[in-house]
Amino acid sequence: MSYFETLPASVRETANSALRAAFGQMQIAGVNPIKGGATTASTLRIDVGGRRYLLRIEGEPSPLRNPHQYVSMRIAAEAGIAPPIRFIDEAARVAVIDFIEQRPLNTFPGGRVALSQALGNLVRRVQSTPTFPYFIDYPEIVASLFRHVRRTGLFADGRLDPHFERLELLQKTYDAGLSRVVSSHNDFIPSNILFDGNRLWLIDWESAYRNDPFVDVSIALDSIIRSQDLEPIFCEAWLGKSLDDEALARLVTVRALTRLYYAGVLLSASAATSCTSGDVDLSAPTVAEFERMARNGHLKPGEPQTKHVLGKMFLASFMTGVEAPGFAAAV
Repeated sequence: MSYFETLPASVRETANSALRAAFGQMQIAGVNPIKGGATTASTLRIDVGGRRYLLRIEGEPSPLRNPHQYVSMRIAAEAGIAPPIRFIDEAARVAVIDFIEQRPLNTFPGGRVALSQALGNLVRRVQSTPTFPYFIDYPEIVASLFRHVRRTGLFADGRLDPHFERLELLQKTYDAGLSRVVSSHNDFIPSNILFDGNRLWLIDWESAYRNDPFVDVSIALDSIIRSQDLEPIFCEAWLGKSLDDEALARLVTVRALTRLYYAGVLLSASAATSCTSGDVDLSAPTVAEFERMARNGHLKPGEPQTKHVLGKMFLASFMTGVEAPGFAAAV
């Protein structure tokens, strides 16, 4: 039985070659598939020499594939932000890195306040690295993804026109307020942050490139912090001071863009499963209503209908500024 029987046949030799390059003739003691997350990559835990590693083979490239993810990951690993790298082949889209034995984020010592400070510091450390390569202006990747959603037929013709009009207005505000770019992970959500019992690690660098410094901040506030009381604690750890009026205004602009981006991600997934088409109803539950539906079993984690509802909630957040739903039920 092949160690790699869970992998597509087309990438099994890639996996073998990567492990030979990383470990030579060392005996592989075990291979275990790793499930979960929204990535299309194939991931396996590899046991070698009494230690554990992660073999990650990227899925088929999409038109929006970031060609600089491995450069960004190397920079982050050298800064001690990403797990140490044992082998990378960019052409084959494969990497072998140290496996992080994770613990729940809610076990972080010091509770939510200490975790908020640590997360703000993690964003600051990412942004302090040598600047990642340029890929695309953030509003353009948001627009590209949203144009795709409009083309799928998921919603009735014209239903998403107001959203695109607002995006065009926001892009002007965004461009006028952009003063600098920094290294950015661009997918700073709970599933990409690992706690090993001592410290935090950041993984999955598929979306990493230079970007507006508020992008990771906006994503973190909507996906992990999720508390008005904790937002100032996180932001002060990130910036070293409280946000002034100009920074708060910038945060509002970028936060709207990140919300539309994740609406695009979730609704693209919904469209791919054909769970609905020609939808004319953009109404969305509140966060409290959604949580109640999840507890009652009316919406289940990872299911297409759940992603469809979450996508609508992110659309509502984009248009009105209401609380974003987070991602726990999406994967």
